[in-house]
Amino acid sequence: MEEFDRATAPEPPMRVLVGLLGREIQLSRSPQMHEDEARAHGIDLKYELFDFAALGKAETDLPGFIEQLERSGFAGVNVTHPFKQAVIPLLDELSDGARKIGAVNTIAFGTGRRLGYNTDVTGFAESFRRGLPNARLARIVQTGAGGAGAATAHAMLELGADHICLVDPDADRASQLCEALQRSYGQSRASAASSVGEAMESADGLINASPVGMAEYQGSPVPIESLSPHQWVADIVYFPLETELVRKAREKGCRVLDGGGMAVFQAAGAFEIFTGLRADGDRMRARFLEGVE
Repeated sequence: MEEFDRATAPEPPMRVLVGLLGREIQLSRSPQMHEDEARAHGIDLKYELFDFAALGKAETDLPGFIEQLERSGFAGVNVTHPFKQAVIPLLDELSDGARKIGAVNTIAFGTGRRLGYNTDVTGFAESFRRGLPNARLARIVQTGAGGAGAATAHAMLELGADHICLVDPDADRASQLCEALQRSYGQSRASAASSVGEAMESADGLINASPVGMAEYQGSPVPIESLSPHQWVADIVYFPLETELVRKAREKGCRVLDGGGMAVFQAAGAFEIFTGLRADGDRMRARFLEGVE
């Protein structure tokens, strides 16, 4: 889990207010996971969705909205696309993990300071270990170099990947993440490319860390014909759980990993930050999978 000292955490209150801040998040299963896990611990936790699309809010409303949540007594909020990097200037302090990655997915209030954490790295790593055991990690291609992409790239290099090649429509963003990874892990461990098709020719696997595949961004982040059966494919999108990429990669014979595991295990880390209680990841995963075809 993200570096959080449970031993020094205060006793959780009987009533905890938390939520998720993002855009196009109405299908999120985070409320059910967090609220059920809280009930199992005997506390009353309310998890709300703050969807800027549904609320008709613009990115410029973010500072005031976070201030409003803090004043309303929220223990904290999760943060997802497109705010994982935009929230950083609004925080007082970052955990070591969030600072290294340059992205935040969990904000804790209640201490007089806004603290930013990132549980995506450990969440994705745990999902990958469970869902794609013994996967070859010599060369990985990743689409997406934003906040989520920073987390998955760090996770894979920490899991021992030899090299990760980044592809993003924003070439500057891919280059900036590449340079950050090279500083942390070595010059040879990361690169950036402009063509995902060419990069896939020598890849062991593909990670989609972009929003492509979500209901609002339908399609596949790579040409399906660029995939080969010997390659594995991991997606971070989890609504829908079976994206076009996951479905077609499976049909081609690839080993696949959907975004559900990352969603569950990052949520478990966030739950611990919000409440100071140890989350049961398996129990949260079972709740997540209820009703999923």
